[in-house]
Amino acid sequence: MHRAIFFDRDGVLNVNHGYVHRWEVFEWIEGAREAIQAANDQGILAVVVTNQSGIAQGMYDEATFHHLMDRVRQNLAEGGAHLDAVYFCPHHPDEGPCDCRKPKPGMILQAAREHDIDLSKSILIGDSDTDIEAASAAGVRSVLFTGGNVLKVLQEAGAYLP
Repeated sequence: MHRAIFFDRDGVLNVNHGYVHRWEVFEWIEGAREAIQAANDQGILAVVVTNQSGIAQGMYDEATFHHLMDRVRQNLAEGGAHLDAVYFCPHHPDEGPCDCRKPKPGMILQAAREHDIDLSKSILIGDSDTDIEAASAAGVRSVLFTGGNVLKVLQEAGAYLP
């Protein structure tokens, strides 16, 4: 079984400018790319789990989301890093119940099934209470990111990164 670091996207990997869906406004947070690279180097899966209610609100569509994530992956690859998987919830919280929108653990549990992840040896870094609640519901240790350098915060939390 694999260990994983689950990354929320907006507010952890990139500055949350509000419904970020274009590369032109995507701005990496300090240490985010390095945290992904460090996970890769340690054989830890790097998995994004992100709520994307802008899709349900008609601000952008799933193809636009995937296009941005392709650019993110391309940018990471230029530095020798990669994401192992990206999971997203396109639903709006007022749409009715779904099992994927954080604080529900659906995306994390799906990733665990599809990538043979040992949740008890994994960690999630998020910037909101809903991220932390989703991690708890899935049996994953969590780190609340309130700013700074993503890699340093994970290192200080004991996330197996050098």
